[in-house]
Amino acid sequence: MYAVIETGGKQYRVELGTELEVELLDVEPGQEINLDRVLLVVDGDKSAVGQPIVADAAVSARVLRQERGEKTISFKYRPKARRRVKKGHRQELTVLKITDVRLGAKSAAEDAKEAESAAEVERSKVAKAAARQAAEDAALAEKLKARKAAEAEEAAPKAKAKAAPKVDAAAKVAPKATKTAKTDEPAGEAAPKRPARPKKDE
Repeated sequence: MYAVIETGGKQYRVELGTELEVELLDVEPGQEINLDRVLLVVDGDKSAVGQPIVADAAVSARVLRQERGEKTISFKYRPKARRRVKKGHRQELTVLKITDVRLGAKSAAEDAKEAESAAEVERSKVAKAAARQAAEDAALAEKLKARKAAEAEEAAPKAKAKAAPKVDAAAKVAPKATKTAKTDEPAGEAAPKRPARPKKDE
C-alpha cells in the first residue's frame, strides 16, 4: 500500500517505512504527526483518488530531526549596467519517517505486523524441523559408528586365523630353498685362479 501526500506545496509518494525531507514544519523531534492531505491511496488492485483529497485516508509519521538542505546559489547579472547580485540559500527541512498508511478500516502497519508474526511462526517451525532432523542424523551416525566397531571386532579374530597358516607355509618353504641353494663348494671361498701364461721369448 502506498499513498501520495501533499505538504509544503509539494507532493510525495510514500509507503510504510519511507523517510523523506519536507518543508519546515512546526514540530519537535520524536513527535507523531498526521498528514491529512492525502491525494491518492493504492492498495494492490484497488485505488482511491481524491477530489482533491481522499476523505477516509490518513498518513502517520514520526519526526526524526530538523536540518538544513544543501546551499543553492542565485546569481543575477545585468550586462552593461555593472549589476551583479549573488545570494546563497539553505532551506530549513523536517525529516519524517512514515509509520502508517490508513484507508478506511485498513492499516498498512497492522498488515505488516501480521505478516511479520506469520513469518516468525514459519521461521520457528523451520528451526524446530531442522533441529529434529539434526538429532535424527546424529542418532543414525552413532548407530552406524557402533555397527562398524562391532564388525571390526568380529573381523579381527578371523584375520588372525587366516594370517597364522601363511607364516607356517613360509617356514616350510624356507628349508627347501636352502637345500636347493647348497653346492659342493664351501660357502664363502673364492674360485681358484688360473696360472699365469709364461711370456714368449723374443
